[in-house]
Amino acid sequence: MLCNGIGASLDLLQPFVDRLDPSIPIVRFDAPGVGGSELPRVPYTFATLACTLGHVLDDLGFEEVDVLGISWGGGLAQQFAFQNPRRCRRLVLVSTATGSLMVPASPSVLSKMVTPRRFRDPVYAASIAANLYGGRLRDQPALAKELLEGHSRLTSGRGYALQLLAGLGWTSLPFLPLIRQPTLILAGDDDPLIPIANPRLMNRLLPHSSLHIFPDGHLGLVTHAHDLAPRVADFLR
Repeated sequence: MLCNGIGASLDLLQPFVDRLDPSIPIVRFDAPGVGGSELPRVPYTFATLACTLGHVLDDLGFEEVDVLGISWGGGLAQQFAFQNPRRCRRLVLVSTATGSLMVPASPSVLSKMVTPRRFRDPVYAASIAANLYGGRLRDQPALAKELLEGHSRLTSGRGYALQLLAGLGWTSLPFLPLIRQPTLILAGDDDPLIPIANPRLMNRLLPHSSLHIFPDGHLGLVTHAHDLAPRVADFLR
C-alpha cells in the first residue's frame, strides 16, 4: 500500500511502480481532497485516516499489507503501522521524518510548502525544484514540471490545507520504539525538506529498522527508482 506525499495524487509514483516487481500487488489511493478523492465533510487526522484505510483494505479483501509512505505519507504509514501491528507486515519509510518534532528544514524551504502552487504552475515548479527537492532536480529543474504537472491531477486548496492540518502537532516520536515491524528507511543525501539527521534518528528509535542513504533528493523514490524499486522489492521478500 503506497501512501503519497502532500498534494500529490497516486499517479506521481508511477515511475516507481513501473520499476517494481510486477508480481507484487499494489494498492494506491488519493488522500481526501486530492486527485480523484472527494473533499471530506470534516477535517481528519493521521489516526482517523489510518482507520479509513483499514476499511478500504477490508473492502478490497486484503487482511495483511506491507506499507510504503513517502514524505507526508510516511507519517501516515508510521501511524498505520502503530495502530495496526497485526495488519502491517513490513514498513518502508521514504524521505520522511517524525512530524512536528523533527530537525526542521530551513524557513525558505518550508515557505514553499504552504500552498499547492507547484502542482498547478509548471514554470513555478521548475523555478523552485532545486531548492525544494534537491538531488537530481538541481541539475534538471525542468523535470519537476514533468513530475508534478504531468502526473498529478489538480489538488484543491482546501484538500491541501486539510493535509497540512492533519500533520499539525502530530509526531511519531513517543511510539516509534513500539513499532515492531521490520522497517526499511530510505533517505536522500541531498534532501532540503528532510535533513539527514531525521532518518538517522528514526533508525535509532525503530527497533527493527535499517537505513539506506541514496544519492538523490526528496523525490528520489521517483527520480532514483531504478535503484530503489529493486531494493524495496528485495526487502519485501
